[in-house]
Amino acid sequence: MLETRPHLFSRAPVFLSAGEVAELRAVVAAIEEVVRNPSYQRAALAWAPPIAARDFGPRGALMGYDFHLTAQGPRLIEVNTNAGGAFLNALAGQAQRVCCAEAGIGLAPGEAEGFAEAARAMFIREWSHQGRAGAPRRIAIVDEAPAEQHLYPEFLIAQRVLAADGAEVLILDPADLSYCDGVLSAVGAPIDLVYNRLVDFAFDEPRHTKLRSAYLDGAVVVTPNPHLHALYADKRDLILLSDLPTLASWGVSAPALEALNAVPRTIRVTPENAEDLWRERKRWFFKPTRGHASKGVYRGEKLTTRVWAEILAADYVAQAYTPPSERQIAIDGRPQTRKLDVRLYTYDGEVLLSAARLYQGQATNLRTPGGGFAPLFVV
Repeated sequence: MLETRPHLFSRAPVFLSAGEVAELRAVVAAIEEVVRNPSYQRAALAWAPPIAARDFGPRGALMGYDFHLTAQGPRLIEVNTNAGGAFLNALAGQAQRVCCAEAGIGLAPGEAEGFAEAARAMFIREWSHQGRAGAPRRIAIVDEAPAEQHLYPEFLIAQRVLAADGAEVLILDPADLSYCDGVLSAVGAPIDLVYNRLVDFAFDEPRHTKLRSAYLDGAVVVTPNPHLHALYADKRDLILLSDLPTLASWGVSAPALEALNAVPRTIRVTPENAEDLWRERKRWFFKPTRGHASKGVYRGEKLTTRVWAEILAADYVAQAYTPPSERQIAIDGRPQTRKLDVRLYTYDGEVLLSAARLYQGQATNLRTPGGGFAPLFVV
């Protein structure tokens, strides 16, 4: 499979100082504080779909916080509730640790080695947060046509890791699911927990009706779920997270406000501000409010009038543009430049793993020669 995905991993690691890592973690802690704030929750849920209103208890498996690194400190570009790559990066990190330990350079302490155990514990905690006892016996990793996904190798690794505690783990398309008499099932047996990798965050599409019904009935534990996406990963949340005066009026602590300087200013695209945004478009990066995987995103300086009309007809936010940092690598012996971002994978505010991505073009793609997931070393 890796032969068909030659740019899934980069050969070049990325190096950060311990101080930079501490800054990244401070941003995660600050956002966790904000998300617990009742005023923030009311504001974020006000523009969310109705399915997001109910909180079943889970905290969200493998949240992803994506950063660009600048001379002024890290900048949070977005938060994802179904961040891909954690299981792949843990495996690559273990290999790098073996290769590089003698050089005295280490990954963030214990992260890669302890990830599998932490991942299993995470899903058991998600199970218990929804009021279930014991541990889930049958877990489904659910995505559209999973075997055709670029990150399908990760699903296979996750399946192996999560089955180590005795659970049966299936990799399923939503069409494989059945829901009858309050039981979500597949292949003739009940599903206890769904590790949700779908990008239909509110389960709006007709082919997700069975999962939607089971979720709303509380018949299955789903993580991450629509409630968590609404609080963390709707791009409109960045409007709130970058509005420090409003956050201060809601009682967010001074240390959290200081850390949230890392969130670039974000505003809603409206007919009222469209003219100003077009005139100053080079300063902005445009994102659909419920977008994913960099689809439908545009750097302002590259906008055409046709695309601008499409943005105005849709639901978009504008985020102050923060250029990514760069990494020099060698390809066929010749130096080349790649952009990079850093992702922290977290659970309930705890950082489980850190990694980087190298790429060319407007956004990360895992298809760039010399690019892909890269281990993150702390020096």
